[in-house]
Amino acid sequence: MRKEDVYERSLALHREKRGKVAIESKVPVNSMADLALAYTPGVAEPCREIGRNRDALYEVTAKGNMVAVITDGTAVLGLGDIGPDAALPVMEGKAILFKTFAGVDALPICINSKDTDEIVRTASLITSSFGGINLEDIAAPRCFEVERKLQEICDIPVFHDDQHGTAVIVLAGVLNALRVVSKKIEDVKIVISGAGAAGTAICNFVMSAGAKNVILCDRSGAIYKGRTERMNWAKEEIATRSNPNGERGSIGDVMKGADVFLGLSGPDIINQDMVRSMAPGAIVFAMANPTPEIYPDEAHAAGAVVVATGRSDFPNQINNCLGFPGIFRGALDVRASVINEEMKLAAAHALADLIPPAELRADRIITEVMDKRVVPAVAAAVAEAARKTGVARKG
Repeated sequence: MRKEDVYERSLALHREKRGKVAIESKVPVNSMADLALAYTPGVAEPCREIGRNRDALYEVTAKGNMVAVITDGTAVLGLGDIGPDAALPVMEGKAILFKTFAGVDALPICINSKDTDEIVRTASLITSSFGGINLEDIAAPRCFEVERKLQEICDIPVFHDDQHGTAVIVLAGVLNALRVVSKKIEDVKIVISGAGAAGTAICNFVMSAGAKNVILCDRSGAIYKGRTERMNWAKEEIATRSNPNGERGSIGDVMKGADVFLGLSGPDIINQDMVRSMAPGAIVFAMANPTPEIYPDEAHAAGAVVVATGRSDFPNQINNCLGFPGIFRGALDVRASVINEEMKLAAAHALADLIPPAELRADRIITEVMDKRVVPAVAAAVAEAARKTGVARKG
């Protein structure tokens, strides 16, 4: 299907349905007896029960299976800062993916503010209704601060999918790609293009998984300790932990000898000469959408062994739908208070392990979104990690 056809048909669908989400009752209200149970006078007793024991919220309301999908509309898809109103179709879409893939109820909430403290206060004040918060499409570096502050004051999981969901899927793909080329994550040089929410989170996450030589790049080239150009607090923080050899220069400069390239930036950022300069057995994840940093055929022709993109029309699609439904399913099932690093690492390994060694090959390093094994496997791994790290409040 041509892009133009997708856009036209999608707009027609949204107009026809007037959005994608609706509220559906779990109980019938067809008689006065039904009304008495669902509303007054009967509803007073579950209210009193919660008053006696706050944990009853999870037993007599929808809280335990409800996620708030929250945005300020400042980094929506590839459209940028289009505002909270225009972001609503995307948040509705995220809500139906939660429901379709993991049976999680989700409500889209678009906040008309770019003030970090105002966003945090708004989100924190509505947590009685929700078992988790999924932050979405909030621009960096504000997204880092919003997430951090919410995690400090909320007793439910707060998860920025553009950061951590992407990082989980990328790590799963990288682990399997490294198996294809017989390399270990602790031995390789990884170069990341794009220092926004996803790129920064991936940089941190692959280091959590054991990578020791990771270089994050932005428009000004490699980020290193002591750099002053186009820096902010988030880049300064990552500079203290990454790029251990202090490499400087353009992305082309630091790609020389790299084993892995991870692109989260824009179209045509790298070329075949840059890929040729990489180490033998090169791995290229060109994930910019809809136009990748380099097209797979060009990367392969230049010597890349494993190539992944963010597109569904090429092998090895890195798709966030492989992550967040199962991650939240697992966290909600055990009433986790947070989604910690151990839970995210467990999710990545569970996802990678869905491709058995006998089926692993250069064009099959990650399973497909419609694979029904994904959510149960990821959820079980996340729940077990929550128990082991003491953040589960239910067995």
